[in-house]
Amino acid sequence: MAFEPRSIPIDPDAKAALAHRGLEYRLIDPGDPAALDAWIDADHRGFHHARPRDVGREYDRAVMSERRVHGVYDAGIAEPDVPVATVSSWPAGLSVPGGRSVDGWAVSSVTVSPTHRRRGIARALMEAELATAKRAGAAVAMLTVTEATIYGRYGYAPAAKSATVEVDRRRARWTGPDAPGRVHFVEPSSLREQAAAISRRAVARTPGEIDRWPGALDRMLGLVDPESDSSRSLRALRYDDQHGQPQGFATFRVTREPNEPGWAEFDVLAAATDDAERALWRVLVEQDFVAGVRGLLRSVDEPLEWMLEDPRAVTVRDVADHLWVRIIDPAAALTARRYGAAGELVLDVDDPLGYASGRYTLLASADGKAVVHVPRGDAATPEPAAPQRERARARAGGESGGRAARAAEPRSIRLDVRDLASIYLGGVRPSVLARAGRITEASRGAIELAERMFASARTPHLSIWF
Repeated sequence: MAFEPRSIPIDPDAKAALAHRGLEYRLIDPGDPAALDAWIDADHRGFHHARPRDVGREYDRAVMSERRVHGVYDAGIAEPDVPVATVSSWPAGLSVPGGRSVDGWAVSSVTVSPTHRRRGIARALMEAELATAKRAGAAVAMLTVTEATIYGRYGYAPAAKSATVEVDRRRARWTGPDAPGRVHFVEPSSLREQAAAISRRAVARTPGEIDRWPGALDRMLGLVDPESDSSRSLRALRYDDQHGQPQGFATFRVTREPNEPGWAEFDVLAAATDDAERALWRVLVEQDFVAGVRGLLRSVDEPLEWMLEDPRAVTVRDVADHLWVRIIDPAAALTARRYGAAGELVLDVDDPLGYASGRYTLLASADGKAVVHVPRGDAATPEPAAPQRERARARAGGESGGRAARAAEPRSIRLDVRDLASIYLGGVRPSVLARAGRITEASRGAIELAERMFASARTPHLSIWF
């Protein structure tokens, strides 16, 4: 989705609902620096961040000028130019199983002042974002959350978890294979162009990652305020393969008391290949004069323990939901990803807000590709032509399998739009949600088929906040 995010008109329902409560819903013009600065101040206040210094404010202005930024204003407060609620959003690709991407709508900066709770502001903002995402042609919306009880009511659900991975340096004896390339210490600033290309490949290979926006790498590499103590303490590593091509990078800093071993901590490790991932982990865990290594926002299925002599040197803690997804167009979303098994599965989806409700017949072939059949009148996506459906059935089970599929009703499940979001990337197994009473098997064997079809070869993972 390549277009100007601010080209979509402001949502009239949200504007009317907030006006009814004496509030103004406004789309911020990035060409109005005073309004943008006041919005930035409200955003920082909402997340309990310090007021930005000049260099940080300049960075925020640049980032937000690329997004669709809304504020809610109350003319009766002491500082009426500062919004009492904020939200920002932009089109971004979401990586899905099979090394593919689906058109998504990223939502961020959701804050409501504690002075304006229980006035319908959050509902107006979130429902407006869904309406805007629909108008933009997004198949899914996504966000990362600080509160886990808010967003389910709008159809979002956890789709990828993250964890903190800690390694006890004293017990970390490497037994994994040697990588064919080399790891180098480099200046963070020298990585800027290479990091962009590496990140694109790393994002593409991992379901749950989203496209990096302009400025994201500057923050990762400490280039926003390079003379700050935080940036000056950052160290950068780059892995080059045996042909001298950069394939991965990581940044870390060591925190410690004077003359005491500290901890090497990182939240950036981007690898376009498995060799790069292994090589960077090895350098990180084999450092001297540290008590351990701590990786933030890592996968819950990290392979590290299988590359150390003592797997108990690795501790995985603070496992939490991280990426939340909302399905807006099930046909487009389901068609975008690849599937772990061939089959025909009917999904009866309930969506209280109406975006995704309907019956969807998913036809996946042995190569993982899929088509989705939507009965006429259930959704905007047209019904595939009969020959196309029969070819898909034949690919899914051979000609005899196609004839069998025509002779019997396909297996089907009933689920809420939130549960579809959770299984979409392969991070939650349909059988787990069935045991929890959230997915209903409408025909025998449907859960087992869904389990095989929605499986992902790589555990979904999002390595950033947004």
